[in-house]
Amino acid sequence: MNTKSIRSRALILVTVALVGLVLLNIISIRVFGRIDLTSNNMFTLSDASRALVGSLDDKIAVTAYFTEDLPSPYNNYRRAVLDQLNEYRAYSNGNLVYNFVDPAGTEGEQEAQQQGIAPVQVQVVNEDKFEAKRAYMGLVMFYEDRKEVIPVVQNLGSLEYDISAAIKRITTKEKKKVGFLTGHGEPALEQMQGVQHALAGQYELIPVDLTGGRPVPRDMAALVVMAPKNKIPETHQYEVDQYLMRGGKVAFLLNKVDGTLQERFGRELDLGMDDLLLSYGIRINTDLVRDARCASISIIQQSFGFNLQSQVPFPLLPLVNNFGPENMIVKDLQGMVLFFVSSVDTVAVSQKGLHAELLISSSERSGRMEKVFMINPLAEYAPAEFSEPHIPLAWSLTGSFSSAYADREVPVDSTLTGLVPVGEKLASGIETRMIVVGDGDFPLDAYLGNNDNVTFFANMIDYLVDDAGLITIRTKDVTMPQLDQISDGGKSIVKFGTLIAPPLAVLLFGLFRWRSRRARRNALEQSH
Repeated sequence: MNTKSIRSRALILVTVALVGLVLLNIISIRVFGRIDLTSNNMFTLSDASRALVGSLDDKIAVTAYFTEDLPSPYNNYRRAVLDQLNEYRAYSNGNLVYNFVDPAGTEGEQEAQQQGIAPVQVQVVNEDKFEAKRAYMGLVMFYEDRKEVIPVVQNLGSLEYDISAAIKRITTKEKKKVGFLTGHGEPALEQMQGVQHALAGQYELIPVDLTGGRPVPRDMAALVVMAPKNKIPETHQYEVDQYLMRGGKVAFLLNKVDGTLQERFGRELDLGMDDLLLSYGIRINTDLVRDARCASISIIQQSFGFNLQSQVPFPLLPLVNNFGPENMIVKDLQGMVLFFVSSVDTVAVSQKGLHAELLISSSERSGRMEKVFMINPLAEYAPAEFSEPHIPLAWSLTGSFSSAYADREVPVDSTLTGLVPVGEKLASGIETRMIVVGDGDFPLDAYLGNNDNVTFFANMIDYLVDDAGLITIRTKDVTMPQLDQISDGGKSIVKFGTLIAPPLAVLLFGLFRWRSRRARRNALEQSH
């Protein structure tokens, strides 16, 4: 083969290789694919997120404000957010775009803060010393004339849920209606300004009055039965039950004991709803849960003729931080304060074919007050009174519920000359959701402090009315897997094996090579 032919063949091979690379790049731009070898598909968007971003009808612009050169582990946050946004962009049909901004300098920090991104303090090592550094790690989304902010990316495990939930909020054009049952001594919406502020951007909060034979409106995305003080008539319970059978979502936030610090005594509340809840397999007990991990209250005591104000821990105000590990309602919550809360039992949920998830429980040192409810902030408790750990305080239920009135007559409102509720009675319902909490006061403004009460309530509503399947996005474990524990003997084998095995392998390989070369040399000498 002459030199000219060799050059021609080389040129052809180079040309084919270049054309192949160009075609590969064109295909990779238009066709997105990824092989995720992690056990929990850490780097793969869920079906709900793909469907959500794939249904966008207009552009969403995402600006990620991330400080450059962050120390470990924060330097991984930017990479994780970049990977996640790349996935969203790939499935958005070109309707999601993003850019990263390093808010360095005074102008950069002012811009980030004006967009709602607050700085956080992170520790860095500089010249062998720990120093605090201001860092920005947040996202801002723009869609039409709306804006949604994720102030701080602090949990990579729930990053997909946080981004998808923000996209859902910003693209929802018609507010869903959330009803609050009234007419039985429930608190007014004006007493929940914190809740209204948290939900106003996405939901319309509406009082629901069932007097006069009215049903629960069919356009209600969810119904909240919160802290009634008076007995709820059978006809009203029937309407709530039938709303649930139609696929409605209901939250029961109920007080079984009406306790106040002023009266120093609690009384049992007869709401008439025990049979209704038991028909769904759940029961709120007539007790008060006390917890050694609790909030403090201010009391005034007289000492030497002076009134002194002091803070004392009050076990009947549990400061709870034991949350269910899976459900997104309680994701990232740090702590809630509950007020004269009662325990909640799932006495027959499994028999009803329903699925229950524990949302909130008391600490390891807790107990119950039953029958007589004396409320004394200065009471002293024996250790035995905190001997019952992890008392359940809130549950979520999912499944197809059976009606409490399946084998009963439709109740009649005697005050309306025998008026019977309109519509055919449903004995069973389609799959839906329910939340039951043994405290109805935790969302009220009068009880809010530096806790996650409003966040829990907002998450609860998001969970109930979720029609995009976002609740199926589970928190992903992004921690490094732990190594299996081995015995001391195994440790010795590993230790000496790593010391001896490498040089021994090199020695054996050298011996093998020497024998092979010697055998070839002998063969050559014999052939000549």
